Amino acid sequence: MTDWTTADIEDQQGRVAVITGANTGIGLETARVLAQRGATVVLACRDKDKAERAAAGIGGSTRTYPLDLTSLDSIRAAAQRIRDDFPRIDLLIDNAGVMMTPPGHTADGYELQLGTNHLGHFAFTGLLLDRMMGVPGSRVVVVSSSANRQGAIDLADLHFRQRKYTPAAAYGQSKLANLLFARELNDRLAVAGAETISIAMEPGVTPTELRRYVRGATSLAIRVITRLFGQPDAAAGARVVLRAATDPQTRGGDYYAPDGRPPLRARGNPIRIAPVDTDAHIRRELWAESIRLTGVDYGTLTHSVR
Repeated sequence: MTDWTTADIEDQQGRVAVITGANTGIGLETARVLAQRGATVVLACRDKDKAERAAAGIGGSTRTYPLDLTSLDSIRAAAQRIRDDFPRIDLLIDNAGVMMTPPGHTADGYELQLGTNHLGHFAFTGLLLDRMMGVPGSRVVVVSSSANRQGAIDLADLHFRQRKYTPAAAYGQSKLANLLFARELNDRLAVAGAETISIAMEPGVTPTELRRYVRGATSLAIRVITRLFGQPDAAAGARVVLRAATDPQTRGGDYYAPDGRPPLRARGNPIRIAPVDTDAHIRRELWAESIRLTGVDYGTLTHSVR
């Protein structure tokens, strides 16, 4: 099998790509390649100054918008600015996130990792989706992680108010929520007959700023795993995102990962793999709870595949 490389990406001229957390790491490398291929790239980032510096380094057609995924007010404001400026969006990459943070909460009182990684992206995607649904070839790409395999969704206590908080458990829950969201969104888009599809992916263990909260023995273990099995740099992790985002053969509901054995996903060719089986009932319950918590109702996407 021939390896897939960024040279395989078709011309992106005329397409608009919105990427969260695009000022560093995998998001930055993804933005760089898409801009090089001719796309107009929207960098939606918490720190607008850092986003503007990143955009200047990327070159091409780029725009920056402040987006703090820990605040529903910020999410609504960012989405409205982007809607005002772009009547159509071809690609939305839900990339930003936090990993294994100490106990904390978003501005709206939700557990920090779930609130940032899942609920923030759930709201942001829902507020932009009508700019995509009629656009042929449009895609939502949700960045999950191999950690979703160790995650569990506790609908009765999503925010660790009753159970003991551990950084790894909260991270695994948030990354499983990303996968469930991508699958449920795709089902609902299909029922609605939308042009848009939804895909999830995992970049493999990649050396980025995402691990800034990881300390002690866990940090050492991750560094060793990355050196032995992980991606060599953020550009390699971005290749998986880029294939999910641009491969003409991609189908809704697909899951992309590096060509390697789970759960570490050794460095290698980005390929389609079979995602973790997900319980349709849990997907629908999480969807309903996410609407309740964010106030974003996704309009006509009221039904999913039963």
